[in-house]
Amino acid sequence: MKQEIEIEFKNLLTKDEFLRMKQAFHIDDDAFSYQENHYFDTPSFSLKEKGAALRIRVKQHTHTLTLKQTITEGLLETHEPLTAEEAEMLLKGTSDFPDEMEALLQSLGVIPNSIHYFGTLATYRAEFPYEGGLLVLDHSLYLQTEDYEVEYETVDRVHGKAIFEQLLASMNIPIRPTKNKIKRFYEKKYEEEEQR
Repeated sequence: MKQEIEIEFKNLLTKDEFLRMKQAFHIDDDAFSYQENHYFDTPSFSLKEKGAALRIRVKQHTHTLTLKQTITEGLLETHEPLTAEEAEMLLKGTSDFPDEMEALLQSLGVIPNSIHYFGTLATYRAEFPYEGGLLVLDHSLYLQTEDYEVEYETVDRVHGKAIFEQLLASMNIPIRPTKNKIKRFYEKKYEEEEQR
């Protein structure tokens, strides 16, 4: 199991803004890789209530189980590599989570066997170095929805925020309060269930 602190800034984009950023940074379509995020929670959204999120990311034939927890300086991410078979069994609900991840979930007061798979968000992603950090362009598809987003990952919150806001200003892109992908996914899922 591996842990890291992630400090990132994000902003939703219109399709036109997304295309302008691609053009400004000379990003071709073949620079985008494909990944899937498979999200998990309890029926009562216990993880969400605790400011946490659990997913399996499938990217370039790798499968990684990640628990994200909100902390003062950003997000604490705990990663556990999985085989394709282990990931498939978790998605089907026919396997327990790895022991260390189960212990971490229990420490949050969440019963691991109450957690189940909720759905998938697919993303086409391009990432490249920018001003000492990593700039990411995402085009995501989920629940009959698509959205566009720019993220900036950095090691310094104050300096990173200034760089990110300067980039948006230089491209005439307004700063928009932007929820993370899992929150957007769950809000859309909730909307769909309310409409049934």
